[in-house]
Amino acid sequence: MRVVKLFLFFFVTLNIFSQENLCRTFIWDKSEVFQKNELLKYNSHDFSNLWNTGDRDVYGVIGDNYQRILIKFISIKRNEKNKAEYIVHGKSNVKSNICDFVGTITIVKIQELKIRKFGVDDEYKNAGIKSQGLVVANYKFVENKNQKNTGEFHGQVQTIFYVDKNNLITYNDIESYRDNYFNNAFVGIWKSNNSGKEKICNWGHYRIPSVNYDFDIGAGEISVSNKYFKNGWEVKPKENWWK
Repeated sequence: MRVVKLFLFFFVTLNIFSQENLCRTFIWDKSEVFQKNELLKYNSHDFSNLWNTGDRDVYGVIGDNYQRILIKFISIKRNEKNKAEYIVHGKSNVKSNICDFVGTITIVKIQELKIRKFGVDDEYKNAGIKSQGLVVANYKFVENKNQKNTGEFHGQVQTIFYVDKNNLITYNDIESYRDNYFNNAFVGIWKSNNSGKEKICNWGHYRIPSVNYDFDIGAGEISVSNKYFKNGWEVKPKENWWK
């Protein structure tokens, strides 16, 4: 029993230590949102437009060395038989190796913001915003096994949104002027089809979530430190690389 207790102590201590060394683990502080899950309240809404923000200002890493990965969603459509699930087609790119993938994003939680945010000088205060919230969803994307170096992506995504005056779900970039703004925070792993080996794989809009503090040293925008720069960050991606 003593051995078990010691193991649990070290496991919990290690987990806390790991979290403390990561930045951007939450888009909004937990105290800013109500804890009630409003999934049923938003069941009639379509969230598919939230995750397909193009590829501009989307940055990602794979592996402990934070090798750059590019992710592009080609299409996202709601599953009318399961309205919490969205069918995804996309492409990934690591070191010029491009793979197609298909999969799902499944919403598991929606939390509303306690005090609404209206931007610089309350720019959006009179825009008719009905609510603002945080979507938490699980995702699984499977790369085409007929291509090279393929695997599966598994994890969870956080996205902030608001309901506009027309009752439509809208991507929340109201505070994109802030240095610490980021959205569409995908955090998880990539598992190789060949070896079964797992690698961390995170990406997000504007900034990368849940990475070491020494990775992104930028103030107003992402700036990769010299320690990681050689891992694909020194080369500017080709435009429309997914075509």
